[in-house]
Amino acid sequence: MIGLTSLSQLTPGNIIMIIVGLILVYLAVKHKYEPLILLPIGITAVLVNIPGTGLVDPPYGFLYLVKRYLIDTEIVPLLIFLGLGAMTDFGPMIANPKSLLLGAAAQIGVFVAMLSALLLGYNLKEAASIGIIGGADGPTTIYLTIKLAPNLLAATAVAAYSYMSLVPLIQPPVIKALTTKEERRIRMRQLRPVSKKEKILFPILSMIVIGLLVPSAAPLVGMIMIGNLFRESGVVERLRKAASEELMNIVTIFLGLGIGSTMRAESFLTYKTLLVLGLGVVAFASATAGGVLFAKLMNMFLKEKINPMIGAAGVSAVPMSARVVQRLAQQEDPENYLLMHAMGPNVAGVIGTAVVAGVFLSILGG
Repeated sequence: MIGLTSLSQLTPGNIIMIIVGLILVYLAVKHKYEPLILLPIGITAVLVNIPGTGLVDPPYGFLYLVKRYLIDTEIVPLLIFLGLGAMTDFGPMIANPKSLLLGAAAQIGVFVAMLSALLLGYNLKEAASIGIIGGADGPTTIYLTIKLAPNLLAATAVAAYSYMSLVPLIQPPVIKALTTKEERRIRMRQLRPVSKKEKILFPILSMIVIGLLVPSAAPLVGMIMIGNLFRESGVVERLRKAASEELMNIVTIFLGLGIGSTMRAESFLTYKTLLVLGLGVVAFASATAGGVLFAKLMNMFLKEKINPMIGAAGVSAVPMSARVVQRLAQQEDPENYLLMHAMGPNVAGVIGTAVVAGVFLSILGG
């Protein structure tokens, strides 16, 4: 009787969301699209759309507790940033400070998507949460959406991580449309070595400067830089390993469970939520275009030209967008190595997106 009752409560919306969840699982397993996050999100979406499980019911449903006390409180997103910092090498950006400008330029995608969302009827807080997808930084998207538009959390998270995995498909057509064959063949001088002292000072100074200028960005930037200091100091290898491996794995599981728990049919299958997925493509494409076009603008003033493709790596899908640039470069010239040059804007984009999120929070509140 209990099984029959559950079947009778199954709505067409539940069936659709179960199929959506299974599609995410398929993409994660078959095509390896961001599997670490899309697999738990997808299978949890299946689970929460089975009626009568009680998993998302307050006050004691397991997934309800995960979302309320680990996601909504921002604990998991911030710990993700700690792990990311412990995994990130800022050396290429330090070696070429112009990378910061390219990482900043790629944030144009945030504002293009934000304005598009406003034109489509979203309020300012929702539009900011949608726009930040253009930064191609899943944890930042989740962190900002939790504060500004929690009703869009599932949609923005799924869009951010899904399109991050599709960067090798989204970026090349945009890059090729905006560059000539000659520009794509530009070679760049090898980056200078970066000293250990520079690598230690960078996270400390970045945390202080950005914290003072944009206090709302301090939690995000602070966690990245603390994790990075674990990495670069060389004296806390156990902490670096724990942050980048064990802790990162644990919080990624909880992140997937928490996001997946919000994908119930009644909250996900709405016009506003589904439209976010389309705006995500706009965000990624315009961010790519912004970085490439700014690199071309820089070349008008530089004696030593840069390959404008590296501007596309300002989309902070680390290291996927940098690898896209390297692949395109070698298609034109097999002996052209741009990966490390592209990694500069790539990691700069992570900082840029965090700063933009902090600016949104300081203006719009959270």
